[in-house]
Amino acid sequence: MILQQITWDVSPLIFKLGGLQIRWYGLFFALAFYIGYLVLEKQVFKREGIKVDLLDKLATYVVLGTVIGARLGHVFFYEPASYLKDPLSILKIWEGGLASHGAAIGILLALMIFVRQSGKSYLWTLDRVVIVVALGGAFIRMGNLMNSEIYGHFTSLPWGFIFVRDGETEPRHPTQIYEALSYLILFFALLNYYRKNYKTMAEGFIFGVFMIVLFGVRFLIEFVKNPQVEFEQTMALNMGQWLSIPFIIAGVALLIFAKRKKAKIKLPVTK
Repeated sequence: MILQQITWDVSPLIFKLGGLQIRWYGLFFALAFYIGYLVLEKQVFKREGIKVDLLDKLATYVVLGTVIGARLGHVFFYEPASYLKDPLSILKIWEGGLASHGAAIGILLALMIFVRQSGKSYLWTLDRVVIVVALGGAFIRMGNLMNSEIYGHFTSLPWGFIFVRDGETEPRHPTQIYEALSYLILFFALLNYYRKNYKTMAEGFIFGVFMIVLFGVRFLIEFVKNPQVEFEQTMALNMGQWLSIPFIIAGVALLIFAKRKKAKIKLPVTK
């Protein structure tokens, strides 16, 4: 197979106006929330006859949980010593440093607060939110691609990317694209399942599938991804993989729970 190297030398900046910088990563981050909101409004809340006011409140909690969780996840999981020396730098999100596992934890905690005010159950909420979280993950990984970051090992495959702006001279696995495509497929699969089964599906089923597939994909792709921080180089499994394992296990447990719950509901009533 003839190697078709893809030279990737795209600027992370869309444009700069004085001190204002608009970056591709920021645009994709914003689109993740905006399009996610529209999908929930049109495909979920409208379908189930739920007022948009509740969606506005839900969106607020998800945004805060994502940003705060992603930032603190990076701080505690990847560079705690660095931020301990300069705690105020934790607030400098524009300098980079967001962790998807931290975002997941942040969303889970934020929704615990939300459900107390919404009248909806925790699993009902998660089953619907994770549909657009999968879509958001695809957007974020495309932002990583535009930043020429979080890519993989050397590859001779025809779609290898040479990330010129990061000083690379050899083709690497474009793991950002691998993840983005996987998450996009997951989004469409979950949305399709929801639209056909939302009236009868057991609570927790979609959330369980989401965690198994998304973090399972993440676990596998990490094998061809470069370490994000130096201490990962000596680990049998990197930090991303270790953090994925509990989510996968929880997803399996949820599927078992959802299956048993649905089976009980269908049991015939004996007289």
